[in-house]
Amino acid sequence: MNQQSIPPRGSALLPLLLFLALFIGTGTVLTIQGKSMAFYQLSAAVAILPAIALALLMGKEKLDKKISIFLHGVGDINIVTMCVIYLLAGGFASVAKAIGGVDATVNLGLAFIPAELVLPGLFTIAAFVATSMGTSMGTIAAIAPIAAGVGHQTDISIAMLMGTVVGGAMFGDNLSMISDTTIAATRTQNCAMSDKFKMNFRIVTPAALGTLLLLGFLGTSGTVTNIGDWEFIRVVPYLVILGLAVAGVNVFVVLATGIVLAGGVGLTVIPDYSLLQFAQDIYSGFASMHEILVLSMLVGGLGELIRFNGGLQWLLERVNSLARRAGRGNTRRSGEFGIASLVALADACTANNTVAIILTGRLAKEIAADTGVDPRRSASLLDIFSCIVQGMTPYAAQVLLAGSIAGISPVAVVANNWYCMVLAVISIGAITTGLPKIKKQAAESLA
Repeated sequence: MNQQSIPPRGSALLPLLLFLALFIGTGTVLTIQGKSMAFYQLSAAVAILPAIALALLMGKEKLDKKISIFLHGVGDINIVTMCVIYLLAGGFASVAKAIGGVDATVNLGLAFIPAELVLPGLFTIAAFVATSMGTSMGTIAAIAPIAAGVGHQTDISIAMLMGTVVGGAMFGDNLSMISDTTIAATRTQNCAMSDKFKMNFRIVTPAALGTLLLLGFLGTSGTVTNIGDWEFIRVVPYLVILGLAVAGVNVFVVLATGIVLAGGVGLTVIPDYSLLQFAQDIYSGFASMHEILVLSMLVGGLGELIRFNGGLQWLLERVNSLARRAGRGNTRRSGEFGIASLVALADACTANNTVAIILTGRLAKEIAADTGVDPRRSASLLDIFSCIVQGMTPYAAQVLLAGSIAGISPVAVVANNWYCMVLAVISIGAITTGLPKIKKQAAESLA
């Protein structure tokens, strides 16, 4: 199932283009026409169906085989993992809201943090938690409900708040030593995690600082419309899951603990809150994630069909060919742009940054060897550009989760993810200039 049985061909990418044209195109046209909630008029989970149908019609294989390939992608371990996180995140958000935990946490924060510092504060917290936790998904699941609550009690745009949380989560996930993307990037490029971290840090830190300044400027007009009363006990579930996240506890354990603890607080402080109501709140949270869950599964199946039909391999070969030809001029620069383009396109097709790095890692290592790119640079570029595309793709899991929790369009989240935009500019500048410089002796000592 995992072997490429069809020659590489660009036409295999047509289903993905059809999906994007239907989903983003419809929303854009309706926006121009002045339709409110334009990107909600056509669900992405429905817009992807014609694309799947087209992918199933392509190729000469029997329909049964192509359906089997599609279902294999739907049931991929990465997709299933994301879906379980969706459910747990939805359950925790629902229970925490029902017991007043979101309002209490927001009121506590607004009582001590000026509104103009809310955006930089959320970015910093998300970055810290994601670096410690090693997962942007878990970070968004923990912090997005608080950010949504801030939006309801200030005049700061909820889309801006969600974009800030996603940006901070991607920053931390990109740097974390225990992140799947870090592990995949360092293993495929044969470099030490600590060396990759140092290289990454030197590239992304200017982007993070620039984002903080930008968010500080954007938040200067923010005002608090209402600060209600709060009880510390209702804040405890959030403090506990943040503490567990920082301690590096598994994301499933973190969210499950949050659900149980939030329910326990509700049973303790709310007189008419019962175990039956607790169970209903959990299920309500599960149900709120149905669209994102279905879409993630369908994207996984479509991505597998595109891979099987030769679309991804066609992209990889084209980028590799361009890098090799351009390498006759400035070898280092062309190699780095080739690696960056390679993983970016793979991520756009798979909507999964870890999978994109794994798929392109071997070819990226070959490009690096041919063009004299240091392994630390290639590992960093793989992680950074997969992070950029993942944070700017409206059908990526992190963006979908943030949009679902806040009840806004994923396109609105992407449009307000300033960190990934700034990071893209900084990273392209780093490739163009060759900064930061690497000592040749240190590079040769890598195992």
